[in-house]
Amino acid sequence: MFLFCVSIVNAQNIDINILRDINVNRNKNLDPTFKLVSKSALPISIAAPIIIYSVGLIKKDSAIKKQAIFIGETFLVNAFVTTALKQVVKRKRPFDSYTDIDQAISAGGYSFPSGHTSIAFATATALSMAYPKWYVIAPSFVWASAVGYSRMHLGVHYPSDVFAGAILGTGSAYLTYKANKWINKKRSKKEK
Repeated sequence: MFLFCVSIVNAQNIDINILRDINVNRNKNLDPTFKLVSKSALPISIAAPIIIYSVGLIKKDSAIKKQAIFIGETFLVNAFVTTALKQVVKRKRPFDSYTDIDQAISAGGYSFPSGHTSIAFATATALSMAYPKWYVIAPSFVWASAVGYSRMHLGVHYPSDVFAGAILGTGSAYLTYKANKWINKKRSKKEK
């Protein structure tokens, strides 16, 4: 039990030390760029399935519309799980616990996991699964990673919040994909 307690304290020390290296020593000239990146998570995650679905409507392509629905479902699943987890864990934001952390963007609610990061990774993963081409995968994950980094740069999340958000977002997309596959398999069996 003692070793477990020591490991938790060490993990928290590592977490805050990494955040300090990123936030306290940051180039403040990059704040506007990282604010823009941070604020892009929700609009891009909402716009992606809407735009893709619109393309499917215009082209009268049901496969494109199904991909858009999958991306939208991933968004909803991820938002629900992330919000629920925040309410269960109730971790304070780093600037609330450490006075040297500079909050460079407004943030309310709880810190763990990073909602911006989880939604960005959910969108990046869903897009990459729907369109498994390098020119979709690479920019999607570069963007999602930039969103995660921006949350630390701006002082509103610990590295562990961002890491958990990335895992949660990726996992949400994967589980939504598997659930859709299972449901479609069940439907096709009923239709036979």
